Amino acid sequence: MPVSSRPAFMQRQYEFAAHIRDPEHHRVPPDVEDRRMKIYRELFYNNVEGFLENSFPVLRELMDDRDWHALARDFFARHRSHSPLFLEIPREFLNYLEQERGERPGDFPFLLELAHYEWVELALSIAENEDPQTTTVNPQGDLLSGIPVLSTLAWPLSYRYPVHQISPDFIPDTPGEQNTWLLVYRDRHDEVGFIELNQVSARLFALLQEGAGRSGLEALTIIADELQHPDPGTVVEGGKQVLEEWRRHDIVVGTFEP
Repeated sequence: MPVSSRPAFMQRQYEFAAHIRDPEHHRVPPDVEDRRMKIYRELFYNNVEGFLENSFPVLRELMDDRDWHALARDFFARHRSHSPLFLEIPREFLNYLEQERGERPGDFPFLLELAHYEWVELALSIAENEDPQTTTVNPQGDLLSGIPVLSTLAWPLSYRYPVHQISPDFIPDTPGEQNTWLLVYRDRHDEVGFIELNQVSARLFALLQEGAGRSGLEALTIIADELQHPDPGTVVEGGKQVLEEWRRHDIVVGTFEP
C-alpha cells in the first residue's frame, strides 16, 4: 500500500522514520522542529553505529571516520532489517554487505570476509550449545579407536584472505596463495578462540563432521590414502595429536565407542 493512501497518522510515522533513517534525502516532517528531530536523528543513528563499532572492531579500526560513517549511514538508511533484536544487527549488517552494497570504489577487497569473520565470533559467543548429553559420550575415550564427537560450537571457515591477521599494520590487497582455513570454537568456559587449520586438519574435521560414524583411525587412514603418503603411520600419529589438541579446546567433546 502506498504511503500516501495510508491513514494520516501512519503517513506521519513513515515521514518521521524516513527522515531519521536518511535525513539527506527526506525532509523534516511538517510542523516538527528540526531541533527536536535532531535528538532523534542522533539517538537512533548513534545506537546503531555504536553497535556496529563494537561488533566489527577491526573493520572500524581500519577505516577513517568519514568512510566508516558513510558505510554505517548507508546501512542505516537502505537496509530493511527483519529482526527487532539488537543482537541481530551484526547479522543484518552482513546481509547488507552480501546482498545490497555491492563492490564500491575504495572498499577493502576483503571487506565481506573480514566482516563475516568478526560476525562469527559474536554469533558463536551467543549460540545455543547443542552438544549431545555427556552420558552418551566418553570424554576420555580413545580418539583413534572411538568415534570422535565434534562440538556444535566449533565452526570451520575458509577465506581467500587471512582475516585473522588483518590489522592496521597488515592490510593485504591480494588474496593469499592458498585459502585460509580457520576453526572458530567456544569452549566450556564460554571463551571464543580459533585455530588455524592446514589442508590435512581441515580435511580431518570435514570427514568427522560428515557424521558417517568414522573412528579417528578410519578418518586418518582415508587422508593417508588420499595423500598417497609412503608412511601412513606418520599421518595417523600426527592426526592423533591434532585430535588431542581439539579435545583440550573442547572442539572434540569425547567419543562414541563402537
